[in-house]
Amino acid sequence: MALPPGFLDELRGRVTLSDVAGRKVMWDQRKSNPAKGDFWAPCPFHQEKTASFHVDDRKGFYYCFGCHAKGDMITFVRESENVSFMEAVEVLAREAGMEMPAQTHDPRAAEKRDRATRLADVMEQAVRAYGLALRSGQGSAVRSYIETRGLSPETVKRFEMGFAPDARQGLTASFQEKGLLEEAVAAGLVIRADDGSHFDRFRGRLMFPIRDPRGRCIAFGGRAMSDKARAKYLNSPETELFHKSRVLYNHGPAREAAGKTGQLIVAEGYMDVIALAQAGFDHAVAPLGTAITEEQLGMMWRIADEPVIALDGDKAGLRAAERLVDLALPLLAPGKSLRFCLMPEGRDPDDLIKAEGAGAMQSALDAAVPLIEMLWRRETAEPYDTPERWAALKTRLRAATRQIANRDVRDAYGTRLADLLRGLSSPAGGGPAPGPNGGSFGPGRPGARGMRRGMIAGPAPSTRTSLVLQANSPAAAARVREREILAGVLLHPDVLATINAALEEMRITSNDLSGLRDAMLDTGPGPDFETRLEGTWAGARTLLLSGLPEQLHPLARPRRDADQMARILLDAIARHEATQTAEAELADAPRELANAEAEDERWSRAVLRVRAEQRAADESATKERERDPNAHPAGRIQEMLDSQVWRKKGRG
Repeated sequence: MALPPGFLDELRGRVTLSDVAGRKVMWDQRKSNPAKGDFWAPCPFHQEKTASFHVDDRKGFYYCFGCHAKGDMITFVRESENVSFMEAVEVLAREAGMEMPAQTHDPRAAEKRDRATRLADVMEQAVRAYGLALRSGQGSAVRSYIETRGLSPETVKRFEMGFAPDARQGLTASFQEKGLLEEAVAAGLVIRADDGSHFDRFRGRLMFPIRDPRGRCIAFGGRAMSDKARAKYLNSPETELFHKSRVLYNHGPAREAAGKTGQLIVAEGYMDVIALAQAGFDHAVAPLGTAITEEQLGMMWRIADEPVIALDGDKAGLRAAERLVDLALPLLAPGKSLRFCLMPEGRDPDDLIKAEGAGAMQSALDAAVPLIEMLWRRETAEPYDTPERWAALKTRLRAATRQIANRDVRDAYGTRLADLLRGLSSPAGGGPAPGPNGGSFGPGRPGARGMRRGMIAGPAPSTRTSLVLQANSPAAAARVREREILAGVLLHPDVLATINAALEEMRITSNDLSGLRDAMLDTGPGPDFETRLEGTWAGARTLLLSGLPEQLHPLARPRRDADQMARILLDAIARHEATQTAEAELADAPRELANAEAEDERWSRAVLRVRAEQRAADESATKERERDPNAHPAGRIQEMLDSQVWRKKGRG
């Protein structure tokens, strides 16, 4: 929708950036000067303790000297709440008390918006009515149930939980008195029977408001309080506001939380999301009683690149994961995938958190497996102990790979699955299949088929991560050298002032290390170097020092003299560059040798041709001299010598 001229200017005039940002930060009173519109605080976009986030109210811009985030109030809302431009404008307009402009050129669209506004108002009235019923005397039994589920009053308030009394005319009578009965029917709150009578849709249920990303209540979910109810959970029907295949429960709050963490958890139901949020996992959503749809998957990817699907640890949960694999395969793109967190047998996230706490849930999330492993587990679950079954396994994997539309991802899957097949125990023999993270999974692992006699066990984990084993190729050796150099900088950041130019020009073969090198140069020397670096490159210490301390150059350790370290690192950079150059020349040697051999062959042919031409010329000259000695220059020269011509010239 196009905004009329002057709308944004008026919006910026009514709301200050410090007011908007002040909802997310705590201003540093020592550094801030409100009288001049000058505000400082720890940055809301990265973890830090110092006040490097600056707001200039007069200019209406912010800038972080740590992570370099910058923008105006609309950018701040977009980045902090993970919303679109127009959604950010709507948020600010509500805060400023301004109405969003209507599209007057389309009467039908304006009428539709007015109707949607009326329906949303009816839904908000229902939220208040259900909440009041929960807090009243008739909601005492439901409140007891909520306590048994371990939900705090703060959580109940946060998710606006309510109670629909077991009465046919509870909301119906209220909306009829207000003249809103038709709207209540259209919103799915009231049912119109065939005989023309009306009654409440939700009765005797614990109620969960379902809001869209903009915060509007568009539907309800209700859990039955009686074991005799036909359905344990009941959702609103499809309405003008609500299309369940395009809605995620807790979408807005989870999107905002995911904007800070970059992570998203997808659970199966309301109670799982609520339990996760109460345990500190605010970035959780759930589909609404159905399998995840393509639209919902697209919504998840707009929130996070690799949502973690947390499914119940039973057969139904595994089947749901396998169905989702088939849905996701054609839609995979570089950087866009899924991970799967399968709960312990018979448990869902709510059960796990209650039994073992948030730490156990975090451990389960950390152990989530990538989509390719779920595909591999599914396809290798059946025996492949005959040539026919082995051929069928290969056919299924090829068919799954062909579903992937993106060529780069498809090629990567094909390569990885081919590697796994080569290592899998087949009817023709072979070893166990290594998993994506270096372990083994699927029926080909030793635990499933038994270790063959004489099989040599793989290297120990400490050996697999050693630099000696990692540096088994020129590329791997180059990465080790690069890690050592950057680790030295991390441990001695003061050397940056001396080695800045050399480090900037150094050729780095790995993209992640190249990005980290650039972040180090941008961070610059000074106090709290690692803290400031973490603001733009989280996990630098883990990346550089994991597996390195015992191999690191003995002088590249903490508490070494800065000048000495600078000399060591400059020497290391020079040796790295020399090695890179030598390896490049060595790599070009076969081509150059082939070129040289070809050049030698061309030279040899040329020499032979010249010699042949010379012999032919000599033979021709000999014959010519025999016919006429004076015709050839040599003959004339000899004649002059014989006549002593120089003496004649001297006498003249």
